[in-house]
Amino acid sequence: MKKDSASLWTAVDRYFGDLFAPHDAHLDAAIKANRAARLPAIDVTPLQGKFLHVLVKMTQARRVLEIGLLGGYSTIWIARALPRGGRIISLEFAPRHAQIARANLRRAGLLRRVDIRVGPALASLPILKAEGAGPFDLIFIDADKENNPRYLEWALKLSRRGTVIVVDNVARHGNVIEAKSSAGGIRGTRRCLEMMAAHPRLSAVALQTVGVKGLDGFAMAVVLR
Repeated sequence: MKKDSASLWTAVDRYFGDLFAPHDAHLDAAIKANRAARLPAIDVTPLQGKFLHVLVKMTQARRVLEIGLLGGYSTIWIARALPRGGRIISLEFAPRHAQIARANLRRAGLLRRVDIRVGPALASLPILKAEGAGPFDLIFIDADKENNPRYLEWALKLSRRGTVIVVDNVARHGNVIEAKSSAGGIRGTRRCLEMMAAHPRLSAVALQTVGVKGLDGFAMAVVLR
């Protein structure tokens, strides 16, 4: 039976997800709680969460910075991959989102691994620098897209050689190619990608993905020095 492209993407994504990121009581509860609280339905998919989980394992990351907590769904995936003593610092603008995330992480038995900082990330990042919180082993940027260039600048300040930086949602449903777009999220994403491609301290790549969230994508870089 023939399928249209979107149906096929979704079916393949669900097949992969059922294999590699099957249903899990705590993750399912987090999604249910986020929906009940009417948080934006922009969590990473189970398969994308598993990608982050595997990436933490591959890099043997112990110190992780997450810019953009929302309801803590991606945080659960990351926290489960950390070795003993590993920690995540997660930045979230909205106090209500942070409250829901704390409950989700507590239910999953992971809250002790996560340091949640509430407030604008661009205010929290200089504080982290002053505290000597870095360098981080892995940095996941998944917040307001118009500020992606500034988040990348701070990620570099909080990095060391070998740090992996991941930026989520870079395809913007295909609209990232619109060079004349006035949308802040597109302009910010394009500038961030240009910076990653040209920065002498980074070796970077961007990939588009298709699946249950439609046309999506991420950029990833390793810090060279």
